[in-house]
Amino acid sequence: MLFGVLYDRYGDTVYNKCYNFVKTEDEAEDLVQDIFLKLFMKLGNYKGTAKFSTWLYAFTYNFCVNYVTRDTARKMDRASVSVEDYDHLLIETDDYSLFQLQVDKLRKALDIINPDDKMLLLLKYQDDLSIKDLANVLELGESAVKMRLKRAKARIVELCNEKV
Repeated sequence: MLFGVLYDRYGDTVYNKCYNFVKTEDEAEDLVQDIFLKLFMKLGNYKGTAKFSTWLYAFTYNFCVNYVTRDTARKMDRASVSVEDYDHLLIETDDYSLFQLQVDKLRKALDIINPDDKMLLLLKYQDDLSIKDLANVLELGESAVKMRLKRAKARIVELCNEKV
């Protein structure tokens, strides 16, 4: 019964996090099932130092990072995909097209960076976790979290400027 309640409450969110990592529906659904099975076995590890949802999101991100890291061949394929040169699209384009171009570059940069950096950026900016919550989830000091965020953001900017 507890498993069903957790799945009903958090299943969609966990799916979205998984999909951000693997980009295919079938693979994301498989990861969600694996995560909830592992979560059910690891519920005793929840210490209550952060909100349960924060702990679950970190659990999900860590699971996905480990999954992507283990699957090096797919990771390399994703990083080595040739990206079109978008300069020709900048001629006489409207604001929405330019915005969409930047969003596409950001998505591609997020796919390329280290999975730990991706996790950190998504927890901070997509899930709106505070520095304190990030420090608790990652078991790091707040200054270490700030430094890692700074480096991850710099890497994203660098990749976006390189015509990712």
